[in-house]
Amino acid sequence: MTEAHLPGYGTVGLGLYPGIRPAWHRKANCRDLNPALFYPERGESVSEAKEVCRACTVRPDCLEYALANGEKFGIWGGLSERERRIARRERRDQQKEAS
Repeated sequence: MTEAHLPGYGTVGLGLYPGIRPAWHRKANCRDLNPALFYPERGESVSEAKEVCRACTVRPDCLEYALANGEKFGIWGGLSERERRIARRERRDQQKEAS
């Protein structure tokens, strides 16, 4: 696997998957699982994906990555698309109140 250093992400792999993966992904529980598990079709259960996330040590990093990059699909950091929209809204509201 080819690797690169990106500011803020450390060393990341540039492997077989499209895009660049942050360094924390190497420690993620999902790293060797079928990505389809984390991108369920409408109406499919997300409980199995969330269970994988629940015990993951890099869950906070994953969620922060998804929120910062506007990930609109899939399960990231243990949250669904809808749950991340709510988290982004709450974060914006808190930032407005703080300023």
